[in-house]
Amino acid sequence: MTDYLSVVKAPKKVKLSALVNLEYCMELQFLGTGAGMPSRERNVTSIALNLPERPVSWLFDCGEGTQHQILRTTIKPGRIEKIFITHLHGDHIFGLPGFLTSRSMNDSKGPLTLYGPPGIRSFVETTLSLSGSWVSFPMEIVEISAGTVYDDEFYRVIAGPMNHPVECYGYRIEQKDKPGALDAGRLAADGVPRGPWFHDIKQGRQVVLDDGRLINGWDYVLPGTKGKTLTIFGDTSPGNAALTLAKGADLMVHEATLEAAMEQKANSRGHSSTVQAAEVARQAGARRLIITHLSSRYQRADCPRLLAECRTIFPATELAQDFSLFSL
Repeated sequence: MTDYLSVVKAPKKVKLSALVNLEYCMELQFLGTGAGMPSRERNVTSIALNLPERPVSWLFDCGEGTQHQILRTTIKPGRIEKIFITHLHGDHIFGLPGFLTSRSMNDSKGPLTLYGPPGIRSFVETTLSLSGSWVSFPMEIVEISAGTVYDDEFYRVIAGPMNHPVECYGYRIEQKDKPGALDAGRLAADGVPRGPWFHDIKQGRQVVLDDGRLINGWDYVLPGTKGKTLTIFGDTSPGNAALTLAKGADLMVHEATLEAAMEQKANSRGHSSTVQAAEVARQAGARRLIITHLSSRYQRADCPRLLAECRTIFPATELAQDFSLFSL
């Protein structure tokens, strides 16, 4: 568990592959945890998700200064393959032009896909054009709506609408179950020889061996690993859509811009209080909650009080600082 009272330091430089080969574990690193504008202790919003299946990262939002924060981590810009933008407010997107051009100047060739609400294409293309900038790598821009925005053999990403003054989305990242390995001991004990039929056995299919025996593949497959579900919300005041997106999540990241006593002010601007974030986690049946996007009015000394407000409703709450690292 991250200690919110400790002095936050950037992790030691280690190979990214050392981070992503830990069992079947995703890692979530907060690059910016402040709301609206940067402060001495917090940069504006950006979160990196490190994936275990391959040495790449995904970014969720890219506020001003995100590339500076990345320099203090083990994350490599050339290995960021996807960026998911929640909405077009400046504290969530003003770091994009700088990050994209720096990635090009570093001669990164890996493709990058950018997802975001309608208008994200115009923002990126206009800022690059007016500044005489360009990208040297393949880049695809996908303007999203509610529903599945990405799906492959490992992950499904679903976008859901948030309550905010501008079009805004949260993302549900579903890690698909990892199939179990072949039970080598049982295969050997039953005299099943090695061969191309191992592929069919691992898929649970029936296989006829050379000696005429018919075997059931599932009898020789060890239990698989259940995938995790993570939800990362954009800015939002409470609403039913958030409950749907976060239902049963292993980990939920939710903004908590203001304390409970300032709930009305938070809601009037499309934000949530500490207690409201915790209530969403409780009602959604989430297992863990991380609060972020804290107003610049709060200093480190305020964190225990803000966290305590959440824990009165949802005990399994943690508070993110810049560079906090969580495993899932």
